[in-house]
Amino acid sequence: MTSLSPVNPDPTAPPVAPSETFIPRDRPFSARNLIQTIAGGYVPLLLATLVVFLPLLWMILSSFKLPGEIITMDLKILPASLNPENYNIAMTTVPFAQFFINSTIVTVVGSTIKVLLAILTAYALVFVRFPFRNAIFILILVALMVPPQVSILPNYILIAGLGGKNTLWGIILPGLGTAFGTFLLRQHFLTLPASILESAEIDGAGHWRRLWQIVVPVSIPSIATVALVTVVSEWNEYIWPLIITDRPETMTLPVGLTLLQNSESNASGWGILMAGAVLVIVPILVVFAALQRYIVAGLTQGSVTG
Repeated sequence: MTSLSPVNPDPTAPPVAPSETFIPRDRPFSARNLIQTIAGGYVPLLLATLVVFLPLLWMILSSFKLPGEIITMDLKILPASLNPENYNIAMTTVPFAQFFINSTIVTVVGSTIKVLLAILTAYALVFVRFPFRNAIFILILVALMVPPQVSILPNYILIAGLGGKNTLWGIILPGLGTAFGTFLLRQHFLTLPASILESAEIDGAGHWRRLWQIVVPVSIPSIATVALVTVVSEWNEYIWPLIITDRPETMTLPVGLTLLQNSESNASGWGILMAGAVLVIVPILVVFAALQRYIVAGLTQGSVTG
């Protein structure tokens, strides 16, 4: 009786891979997935939103409250009525219109110059060959790590010596350099395809034409990000305008709040101070809410290379 021997496979045939082990997965809407999504995503997001939003909400509600509704042992979240009297007092106690004009001038002029300098500097660091280019970029990175408070005293001595005290240009001048904007735009410019600029150079385009007709149009999200961050920082700047100005004619809105606080130093002035703070932050909140999508697009454009 002959035994049956197994059939030998063809030696020239490729080896057969063993079947993959089946790993069961949870259904998309299973209880485990829902718990992980809520605990790991929605709960931290909700907590972060509350930390940011609740102080703003409390400030807005307090701006409509009477003094008896703020200084009380009985906590009242909502005001008894939407009384705009606090806003009227805040705008008449100090020259808020002048503060708003000063802040607008400082923000528009300072932000425009800052963004232009960042664009030109970043373009030079990427597309212009000159000695010590990398060393200059390292110095810019060092400037990012130095707190701006360190330069307050030298800037004050310089600006006061030039006659810039209690002037708008004295507020604008020391902060015109922007290491953050230069760094962000440089990282984005490095991701641009070199073939486009080489083709423009072959066609006879100089640096100025390549910058404004090629580099800038394709870098609008990153430039908008730098512009938005610069506008917000210029509008909210407090320390330097407080030091270089001591007259209401040249004060900006954040410094004007200090003047309002000195005028309403008693306990009944908290609602007026909250109204003044709302008047300061609402314009920049509107701008930020309208343009905040550029921050994500601009910050992620230069994050991936290759």
